[in-house]
Amino acid sequence: MSDELKAKINWSCKFNKKSYQIIDGYLRIVEHTNLAYVEPHKVIIGDKLYLFFNEQKHFYIGSLKKKIPLSELSEYIARH
Repeated sequence: MSDELKAKINWSCKFNKKSYQIIDGYLRIVEHTNLAYVEPHKVIIGDKLYLFFNEQKHFYIGSLKKKIPLSELSEYIARH
């Protein structure tokens, strides 16, 4: 996880007085194929799972279905 992304998450959680846990994502290679995919960084804030990718301007909640702008992270944490 990039330092910039960590700083944004850290600031948003401290601002909202929420504890969090970061689980770094990584590149996964599917054995016996030429396929690979990027596992997102997982951040558990309260009881919710947030998914982040480096150098993206959005994040996801629980799965890759709900996309939210990164600029709204602090507001989203405060509401949920």
